[in-house]
Amino acid sequence: MTKVLGETDAGTEVQTEPATLDALLGDDTAKGTAPVDPAAFDVDKLLPDVKVSWSKAGDVHVGPEGAHVPLGSLRLDVSTEIPTAEGAPASAAASVSGFVQVAPQVDFAYGGAGTGSAPGSAYLGVSGDWDSGWAVKGRAAATATPLRIPFAKLHADPVLQVGAVPVVVNLDLTCYLQVSGDGKISVDVEQNLKGDFKAGGTFGTTQGWTPVSSSTMTSTPVRTSVTTAGGVRTTLGAEASVGLYGSVGVTADLAPYLRGEATGTVTATSATPGADVQGDWSLYGGVDLSGTLRLQLSVFGTPVLERGIPLGALHREWKLAGGSL
Repeated sequence: MTKVLGETDAGTEVQTEPATLDALLGDDTAKGTAPVDPAAFDVDKLLPDVKVSWSKAGDVHVGPEGAHVPLGSLRLDVSTEIPTAEGAPASAAASVSGFVQVAPQVDFAYGGAGTGSAPGSAYLGVSGDWDSGWAVKGRAAATATPLRIPFAKLHADPVLQVGAVPVVVNLDLTCYLQVSGDGKISVDVEQNLKGDFKAGGTFGTTQGWTPVSSSTMTSTPVRTSVTTAGGVRTTLGAEASVGLYGSVGVTADLAPYLRGEATGTVTATSATPGADVQGDWSLYGGVDLSGTLRLQLSVFGTPVLERGIPLGALHREWKLAGGSL
């Protein structure tokens, strides 16, 4: 309560404003990571061929609904046709299929009272393990801009208990497919990719809010076939946002991708060494992590940012397969 406005027939009328965490926690400190129970996610399927399941140790799957298991991973399987290049034969019809298995967790820290009105330190972020695999077939249509296809939205509101104060963290994930290319290359490729990621914002009394982002990924080609010259890139990724009490603080886009390119006249297949190769072909795996620190989080009691701070463009790419004449 900030002010008594007066008396009414219903009682005393007062003016209030939300309490900030620094006012509630004072000199207390808190630091923790809370895995999000897969059963706690609300899942909105955006494509018809999306399947939801949960997994625990040993890659044992249960669900999609009703069974509660120890905290593990949420898995989404998807399969969809994508626009095929004009004039491509029926055998080159384009499609993408695969899965995302993610074990997200929210990270929170509060470093006690600092100098002035702000806490000594603070942190808010999202991290976790990532496992995915996807296959791309056919000759995708040329795209002036990447074709982005969201296939599922996930939402959870885990609660971190800091002493007597419940800290409600809002976590949203949007899983998507993205395809770009010149409409010339035909592929039949598949890769598996595993790793971890972290994105968030940290506060200190001297530097204010600064972004934090990292990702370690490794991938393995399962099947590789490239026919005719051209280029294509497919992404199976997730957009994430994390905030407190409904106020978004950090947005991140984790985008593992598969990129194939060929020059000349090419018919190359990893499964058939010695195939006719009159040019060069290469297959690459990679990951991009980008986002914005948007800490409009007055609930922390820290100064509010006037504009978003980019997380910084994290980019890694590695060669999976290739060949030449």
